[in-house]
Amino acid sequence: MFDKLHEECGVVAIYGHPEAANLAYLGLYALQHRGQESAGLAVSNGKEIECYKDLGHVADIFKPEVLGRLPGNMAIGHTRYSTAGDSAFLNAQPFSVRCNKGPLAVAHNGNLTNANALRRSLESDGAIFQATSDTEVILHLVAHSRERSLDDALRDALLQIEGAYSLVFLAGNRMIVARDPHGFRPLAMGQLELSGQKICYVFASETCAFDLIGATYMCDVEPGEMVSIGPDGMHRERFVAPKNRAHCVFEHVYFSRPDSFVFGRSVMQSREKMGRLLAKAHPAPTAELVVPVPDSGVAAAIGFAEESGTPFRQALIRNHYVGRTFIEPSQAIRDFGVKLKLNPVKHLIKGKSVVLVDDSIVRGTTSRKIVRMVRSAGAREVHLRISCPPTLSPCFYGVDTPTKRELIAANQSIDEIRRFVEADSLGYLPLNLLRQAVDDDDRFDYCYACYTGDYPTDLYNIDELMTGRGGQ
Repeated sequence: MFDKLHEECGVVAIYGHPEAANLAYLGLYALQHRGQESAGLAVSNGKEIECYKDLGHVADIFKPEVLGRLPGNMAIGHTRYSTAGDSAFLNAQPFSVRCNKGPLAVAHNGNLTNANALRRSLESDGAIFQATSDTEVILHLVAHSRERSLDDALRDALLQIEGAYSLVFLAGNRMIVARDPHGFRPLAMGQLELSGQKICYVFASETCAFDLIGATYMCDVEPGEMVSIGPDGMHRERFVAPKNRAHCVFEHVYFSRPDSFVFGRSVMQSREKMGRLLAKAHPAPTAELVVPVPDSGVAAAIGFAEESGTPFRQALIRNHYVGRTFIEPSQAIRDFGVKLKLNPVKHLIKGKSVVLVDDSIVRGTTSRKIVRMVRSAGAREVHLRISCPPTLSPCFYGVDTPTKRELIAANQSIDEIRRFVEADSLGYLPLNLLRQAVDDDDRFDYCYACYTGDYPTDLYNIDELMTGRGGQ
């Protein structure tokens, strides 16, 4: 119902805890916002791997009786958002196989830009694929490797893939995690102290998963790094020289929970700073009220209100209990989908000049409906402020983005967009100020390709990527 970009998944991994499945389940629960199509867990008792996954939300899939059937002290988990038409059970993760390297399970956050070429090559060598996910390509590369040990075979596979990946692997008696050399997608490492001075290691896409299970954030898995944990302890190595860093800036703009640390930085701090800088770049002098579009616009709206001295009010209330299906009345109600999820507090808005703060505009259709809603509630003026630059280009690194012809900012001027969304004024955060908000003025650690079209990697078969991206 909401016209947003979507992160395609989240991963979690637990090593060395007697209730590994329960902790991984809680970690996925904290990462539910990163994917609502399917979820799964793979658990190892040191010899065998048990995997359970299904379509739906984490809490609906993993009932106590299911978790009770997943014993072991190692677990990996995955929650997935799929692209349209690709919500099949076969693509749910983790993938679990038994190959010439032994039992193996993997979960993946990201998108491989050379997956189609690798897939065709593997199929010509006799490989049989069951799913359409990029992740299955990685498993086949491991199985086809001539290297004998799992660590060496995995290293061999990683050197063949390109694009974005944060991977968690589970073998019979060990766990391996890896991150692409650009560091597109986040992967944090933490630890949990057990009795007897034992340490449980945990990995997750965001640190909010650590907070729920009582783990302590240690550091990020470095770009181009592989971490292996087994009976012989932990080993960290660079499997490839790191390349120019390209952290996805949209993790800070929208994807991540505001209570997380992502790429070593507080998401809440970044978003509030975006709001403050936005207020300086595009003030609304006649405004009497700053209203966030919940929930993703709240932190930036707080920063905008503080900087501008304009009162902050949560005058749009979100219904958090809207399911994926609902009965729409046979008689058309204008903007029904948005009304189902948002409702204005009319007495706060009536007669006021309002600044609406949101994180992004993608196609513009939802923004127009929200502006109309605020006007219908009695607003005298509606000024729309967006806490990132105009989205001009699709992403190929693990984000479900519309094609360029569907992105309104790629085809219309800012004033044309303003007229389309029916706002009195429209202001985007300039790119240089977004970089300032994430402390990237001189380090160049982030990827801004969705705003600039300047991609940090080579892209193969661009037409295939446009139609088939989003395997995770």
